[in-house]
Order: sequence, then structure tokens, then C-alpha cells
Amino acid sequence: MTIELRGVRVLLRIIVVVLFLLAPLLAYRSFSAKDQPLKRVANAGPPASPSKAQPESRQASTTLAELIDQAINQSPFANARWGIHVISSTDGQRLYSRNGDKLFTPASNMKLYTTAVALDLLGADYQWRTSVYAEAHPDATGTLRGNLILYGRGAPDLVSVSGKDNGNSLSELASSLFQRGLRRVTGNVIGDASYFRGEPVGDGWLWNDLQWYFGAEASALSINDNEVDVSIMPPTKTGDPPGVRLSDTTGFVRLVPSIATVKTGERFKLGIQRGLSNNEVRVWGEFPSGNKGYGAQLAVYNPALWSARLFIDVLKKQGVTVDGQAESRDWRVPGRERFDPAHNTELAFVMSRSLLEVTRATNKKSINLNAELILRTLGRERGPMLSDSTPGRERGDDEAGTVIIRLWLARAGIPTQDLALHDGSGLSRLDLVTPQATAGLLLAISRTGSGQLFRETLPLSGKDGTLQGRLRTIESRVSAKTGSLTYDNSLSGYILADSGETLVFSIMCNDQTAPGSSIRVIDQIAAILAQYPTFRSIKPPDSTHSEQ
Repeated sequence: MTIELRGVRVLLRIIVVVLFLLAPLLAYRSFSAKDQPLKRVANAGPPASPSKAQPESRQASTTLAELIDQAINQSPFANARWGIHVISSTDGQRLYSRNGDKLFTPASNMKLYTTAVALDLLGADYQWRTSVYAEAHPDATGTLRGNLILYGRGAPDLVSVSGKDNGNSLSELASSLFQRGLRRVTGNVIGDASYFRGEPVGDGWLWNDLQWYFGAEASALSINDNEVDVSIMPPTKTGDPPGVRLSDTTGFVRLVPSIATVKTGERFKLGIQRGLSNNEVRVWGEFPSGNKGYGAQLAVYNPALWSARLFIDVLKKQGVTVDGQAESRDWRVPGRERFDPAHNTELAFVMSRSLLEVTRATNKKSINLNAELILRTLGRERGPMLSDSTPGRERGDDEAGTVIIRLWLARAGIPTQDLALHDGSGLSRLDLVTPQATAGLLLAISRTGSGQLFRETLPLSGKDGTLQGRLRTIESRVSAKTGSLTYDNSLSGYILADSGETLVFSIMCNDQTAPGSSIRVIDQIAAILAQYPTFRSIKPPDSTHSEQ
């Protein structure tokens, strides 16, 4: 009897201990079961594969993930590489991510990095100064004995003749010199581009991009956007060849036409080629009778020399005689032989528009040259604070600019170790960023004193810039930078959701080889985000685009 009682007591003790140990687990399961229907984020189902949406860190929604995945997977571009990252501007929490931490070619979304950091570090009021120097002032007769130096510091908006809203011009410099008594230059006019160190074309640019306006050299002495227009016009008389004209009237860019008129209805054939290291432009082909004209924009090789030629022309028109000829020089000489403004006399200068105005044009119109000049200016202005880790060579200002961008990102808490930054415009095929880092950049700049100004430089959906013909159903609610290269499209920026919350997003599509353009799907995703957090049926938007 005693043994049986002892056995019962032992058994009871074991049961109590087991119940004690199981009580927290049972309570947790009971709480979880009660709480689950109240959660806005549904986590049922198997884990997402790497190509699908990752779980959201707050607020809903399986619906958001399903709609975006459906838009991609049911499109002709399902086999392309998609990277998307969406966060709240309020608390930075992730709402959606698909390959957000993977590397993508950003195309012109690279301009976001360049312009945001430059605005924050250089300031919205920063301006570029273009100067005219000589060893001494003109004498009493107005004669300058020696060379006249046209010295550029990277102004993106310098033009040959003043326009309605731009007085940053060579004609303004010539007028100022004439008013100060200059009547004759016995020497040469030298276009000096030595202010920037490094190559004038971006690292990783394709050689066949260099002849077109979007591949223009980023010279410290840039003029007229470093581009010329070539126009092919219908013949004025029957049997005559088509007319071919260049906008450059100095003869600096030389035209070699070889194009014939053919019968109406025959195929239009046209070839245009500018030499890689000269300004000889060949135009050939067959122009059907009755066809309308055709135009193209070409980059100018050695814009510093072109600037000197143009400056001689405007000096002569102003009444200043130049005995010498146009010359150019850059940074490729020993340091002690470079032109030093401090040891020369400044005779005249003009100032550019503000960095804010230049940035607005850069982002709205996606101007590669502006972005490259801003990057080099950033490197030149802030580069001296960097340690030179390039033994055996002189670091270029473009490279210094990318290092400064990395430092800015790191200080904002954005990982940079895997990013590859090679230029300022995104024309380089070597640029690699993540949608997550891009969204992080947009969030970080929005929290600085430059945030609102920066946002206003971005294209506005259905209103202006490269988004003027896109996203019209959500007009003025998307402020974002577009991007486009062969096989690659991107869109990153800010979107005002139905909830009243601003979402920060980055959408990148790489390797889209199917016919058509993934821009249509990107816009569909943007329209989905605009409905956050409640969603209706989304149809692919009708968009027209001519993005860069």
C-alpha cells in the first residue's frame, strides 16, 4: 500500500512538472490564435523564392505583393531581372521588396546619386565661374600683347550667344572685354579645360555612344551643350540631292555628305558617323522623294577648342581683332606647367545658373552632360578632403566624385561595399546599384535641408520632363527619375498614395530582351503603389515615352 501511494505521488509530481513547463507554450499558442485574425500582414504559405516579393515589415500586404508579382509574371517581361524596393517615408519601414538587395544597372537613375549628394554638399546656390585671363591688362591703345585664356570651371550652361534667359555666354564676355578697352589680341585665344583632371568620357561608356549628344565629353570648358544639329532636308528641285546642314557655322565640324534622292515609295536609308577623334561627319544613304526631313544631334569632339573658335568669332563681331588662332589645352601636362589663375590677371568673367536650376534641368530632361559636369565639380570642390589612394597616377575628379558619393551614403547608413559607381549620368554599363540603396538614398536626402528642393527637380507624372507622357491617371502624384538603356529600364522616386502617405520606391528591370518595353509594366506597378493600402483592379496604363 505504501509503495502504491509513493508511485501515485511520483506520478502526480511528474504531471505537475510537465503542465508547468507546457503552460507558457499553450498560452502563447492561444494568444497567437486569437491575435492572428487582427493582423494586417498575412504570412501564410511557403517562404517566397528569391525572385518573388519578400515579406513586408509592416502594414499589409499580401495584396500588394500579389498585385506586383502578377503585373510582372503575366507580362512579356517575366524572364527579365526585376528589382523593387518600397519603403515608407514616415518611418523607413519596408512595405515591399523583390530582389531589393541585388545589383542592377540603374541607367539614368544614377543621376539621383549625383544630384542629391551635390545639392546637399555644394548647396542649391552654387554657381560656376567662367573667366578670361591674360598675363597683363591691355595697354593704352587697347592692345593685349600675348595670349587670351578662356578658362572653364565646368559650367553646364555656357553658350556662345546670350539667350532670353541665359546670360552665361561668350558674347557677354566679349562685350565686357570691349567695354574695358580691349581692341586687339596679338597672340592666340586658348580654350583651357585643365580645371578638371581625368578623362572627359565616363568609365564604361560604349564607343558607339560617343558620337551622339548623350555621349558628349564632360569638358571643364563646355559650350552649347557640346553638341551640333545635323539636318537632312528634302531637295528644293527635282533631281537634286537632299540638303544636309549643320548648326555649327564656324567650320569646326566638317560635313561630308553622300546622300541621293530616290523615287517615292522606296525605302529611306540613312547613315551618320562622326569620327571618334575628330569632327568629320559623314552622312550617306537614300532619301525618297516626298519624304519629310530628318534631324540628329551629334556630340562635338574637343569642345574646349570649339569654344576658342567660337570666342574668336564673337570677339571679332564685337570689334576686337585677334592676330592668332584658336588653341586648346587640358590637364595632361606636368602639374607645374598647368595654367594657374592665381598668377594671371582676370579680365572678365560670367556666372552660371545656380546648381538647383541646373539640377532641375538635369533630372527633368535627363541630361547626361550636366550630370557628368556636376560629378566632376563635386570631386574638384570636395576632393581635397580625400586621401589619395591611387599611387602612380593622378585621380580624376569624376573618380573623386564617386568616392564622395560613397562617403555620403555610408554616413546615411546605406551599405556601399557592393555598389559600383563609375560615372554621374548612368550611361556607363559598369554602374551597379541596388533598389534598396536607391530607396535609401531618396529617403536620406528627403530628411536633409535640401530634400524638398531635390524632390522638385524630379519629373512629375503626367506633367513635365520625361514623365510628361506617362502615368497620367495619377497625374502629379509621382516625382521620380526615369532611366533607360538597351535592355534596361528604371523608375525611382516618391509617390503619394491614396492613404495620404508618401512612399519611397525604386523599380529596376534589367535584361529585358522581349519585344516592346518594360516601361509599361513599371508604370503599372507605380499605379498599384498609388492605391496603397487598399487596392482596386489595375489595368496596364497607356503611356507615351521618349525617355532617356
